[in-house]
Amino acid sequence: MSELAKIYVALGGNLPCEGRSPQETSAEALQQLPAKGVMPVAVSGFWCSPAWPDPAKPDYVNAVAEVKTNMSAADLLSVLLTLEEEAGRIRGQRWDSRTLDLDLIDYHGQVMETQHLTLPHPRAHDRSFVLFPLAEIAPKWVHPVSKKTITDLILGLPDEAKAQTKRIR
Repeated sequence: MSELAKIYVALGGNLPCEGRSPQETSAEALQQLPAKGVMPVAVSGFWCSPAWPDPAKPDYVNAVAEVKTNMSAADLLSVLLTLEEEAGRIRGQRWDSRTLDLDLIDYHGQVMETQHLTLPHPRAHDRSFVLFPLAEIAPKWVHPVSKKTITDLILGLPDEAKAQTKRIR
């Protein structure tokens, strides 16, 4: 099976949840996945990047996981949204701070757009905090639409974004 034909989920957050750091909240979400029918196969290290669009807010901590599941992309998205809610995620203003953000980046290379789900994730190719951790666990990943390699996508990022995204663990 090629890396294109796998499932990748981005994890992140920048607010504490019940005394846990964003990194701890993401790690806990990963531990909860098997009980919901989703098995983590590989997990990147954690990466830190400034909050956007307001860098005065706390930095984000992000990672990417490869997962296996028999459920559909829509059902997987539902599980991810439930985990976010259980971790205290409040959906308010777009790009606002959050306790947990779980994004379905790629689902077996499928390309689709529905009211609730777009695959691949429509902004993953622009985000250093997704591409850097994804490259750790899927160095041969190819974007299902643009057909660009992850290396080419990273090279195309603005220098500032690359410089501000740091591996922390």
